[in-house]
Amino acid sequence: MTTQPQASASNSHEGRPTLAAVAARAGVSPSTASLAFSGQGPVSDSTRERVLAAARELNYGGPDPLAQSLRRGRSGIVGALIPARIGVSFRDPVLIQTLDGLAEEISVIGAGLLLMPDLGDGVVSVTTAPVDAVVLVGCNADAIETLEVLRRRNIPIVQIEGPGDSGVHTVSVDNRGGSRLLAQHLADLGHTRVALVTLGLDRNRALAPLTAEREAGATVTTTLERIAGVREVYPNATGMIAAGSRSDAGREAGLRLLDVAADVRPTAILAQSDLLAAGVIAAAEELGLRVPEDVSVVGFDGIRVDGLDRQLTTVWQPAQGKGAAAGRAVVEMLAGETPAPVAFEVRFQPGDTTGPPPA
Repeated sequence: MTTQPQASASNSHEGRPTLAAVAARAGVSPSTASLAFSGQGPVSDSTRERVLAAARELNYGGPDPLAQSLRRGRSGIVGALIPARIGVSFRDPVLIQTLDGLAEEISVIGAGLLLMPDLGDGVVSVTTAPVDAVVLVGCNADAIETLEVLRRRNIPIVQIEGPGDSGVHTVSVDNRGGSRLLAQHLADLGHTRVALVTLGLDRNRALAPLTAEREAGATVTTTLERIAGVREVYPNATGMIAAGSRSDAGREAGLRLLDVAADVRPTAILAQSDLLAAGVIAAAEELGLRVPEDVSVVGFDGIRVDGLDRQLTTVWQPAQGKGAAAGRAVVEMLAGETPAPVAFEVRFQPGDTTGPPPA
């Protein structure tokens, strides 16, 4: 006659060992076992060690995170909607610094960060992702639709550099003022023929001329604010929309603007990021033009660009600081508080990439 082995506390059920099984093995109540794992509450060292020893015997790794989140009513995850695919986004030092500041601040409540690329079908992600709050990181294309979806979820929403009339808590940067500083610097040097190399205006990531029609349909607030700052000094300034905030995209735009006759060539180019500016400088050098003797170039961000052996004239913005401000706002909102508005100033940084226009 064959007999089945008697079930033990460790194999009395299939699947993951339970806290109840650990408590039974340790000879304590499930609530005491839970306190022992949490490290909080009136549990003696000897009892805690007995519970942990029982857990090791049963190969129990700790309370089920899903069950814990269901009991708390929270997932412990904050979503970050980013403007492009992760592989592309992670080539942008400004975005990396912003996410670093955000992640550091939400870590104080033990929350993790879930990156959600805004690829046009991002609404599905923000609808279904198990997140307690969402931060829109420089992601303004089709923002109205995304914000409406998030509002229906009734979770905290914070946007970094989004439209100010959205009714959402916004961490802003003086993009307009920073671009005005750069344009005025060029005007003071005597430049009259200037051109822009802008960030994206919408979801279209292709190189294209900056036209009134494209501006009229634009959905990216940061780009529009930086254009507006330049136009305060150069009302008729136009240029190229780059395919992304990358050096190679800046080079492509720079070649389009500079590979023309000298009498119509811009004597200065205002790039809307330091990465774009580095690409414009590469294009100028490729065409045999000297920077700044033949063409002046300015950027925006105040970062160190790998491979650029120049001191770029630019404006500095607090990339990590704005991420940290968004993280603090999330923490406060999850605690039922109302965060105060945050608006960061920028700082002009002179370099060796600007000078008077060629005679």
